Amino acid sequence: MGLKHTHNEIAVKRGPFMRTKSPMKPKAKEVKKIISSFRKSNKEIGLRIFVAGGSRGGNNPIYIEEAYQLGIKIAKMNFKLDFGLSGQGIMGAVAKGVLKEWTQKNPNKTLPIQGITTKEYLSLCQEDEVVNQVKEVIVAHTLEERKNQLLNADFVIFAPGGIGTLDELVYDCVAMQDGFLPLKPFIIFNVQGHYHHILEYLKEIHLKGFSDAFPFIVVDNSEEAGVAFEVLKNRYPLPKGIKDVFKYVQDIIYDLPYIINEKTNNPRLNIHTLLASIDRIRTKGTKKEKDNLAKVIEQSYLKKEIDRMYDRLEKTGQDTAVVSKKLTSLKEYRKKV
Repeated sequence: MGLKHTHNEIAVKRGPFMRTKSPMKPKAKEVKKIISSFRKSNKEIGLRIFVAGGSRGGNNPIYIEEAYQLGIKIAKMNFKLDFGLSGQGIMGAVAKGVLKEWTQKNPNKTLPIQGITTKEYLSLCQEDEVVNQVKEVIVAHTLEERKNQLLNADFVIFAPGGIGTLDELVYDCVAMQDGFLPLKPFIIFNVQGHYHHILEYLKEIHLKGFSDAFPFIVVDNSEEAGVAFEVLKNRYPLPKGIKDVFKYVQDIIYDLPYIINEKTNNPRLNIHTLLASIDRIRTKGTKKEKDNLAKVIEQSYLKKEIDRMYDRLEKTGQDTAVVSKKLTSLKEYRKKV
């Protein structure tokens, strides 16, 4: 039986569930030792990833299936899931994926899931089977406090969702732009091109000078998300300073299509080994090696962008068809009145 949450059983104070990372200024000879220690610690503790997604599942079953597979990827990476505490829709599917994978490989260990909610939302999910399995729950006083708690995670991924998910995305963008939130990797889980219009709009308002640019890592399915997770974990911890973090994320965005392609062609490929090879060539490789690597990475990046453009073009055509149909309907209606 899962734990039945009541307001008296839930700890309202938030401190015990938050981790802070002390700044490190290692000497060059200590870097390898620190990285080795950090990776060992990751395996034991797990980085935190906040997943924002819909409380509904959408009309296409692919959304739930991909969200479920995303949860499995998170557990396989030994990441800890932070989410808005719902057993329904996209959020519930992600949590179920984490639960399935984690309980199979670590049946006697505490679930790596932390729910962050408000008293009002908690009261709505008392009988939820998934929610009742989550032992770590933080009850925030307000929705804004809940958002701030969720953003304590190391990485953030936006899965398909509705108005609440868009609110979270916009809130986080504003918080980063205005300096209230440290810049960190944001992953857009763009299943079925769900975020196509939003990404285009964000680019447009940036080009018009109304906002900063946001370096989103866009992945189109759970397999690509899994590769992105491995890259982020191997490239952690983040550098200091907004410019350095921005470049760090941009570099991952640029390299990721090549890494995904290599992993697709060779599923047994070790991402850590591939990244080490990329770093070696970039720092110590011959001019020919550097030129070849740069060329293949650029080709992979451009191919991915072209594929996405074709997908966007198809969706734009669908939008045009819908607008045309509505326009025809309106004209016909006007003739009658």
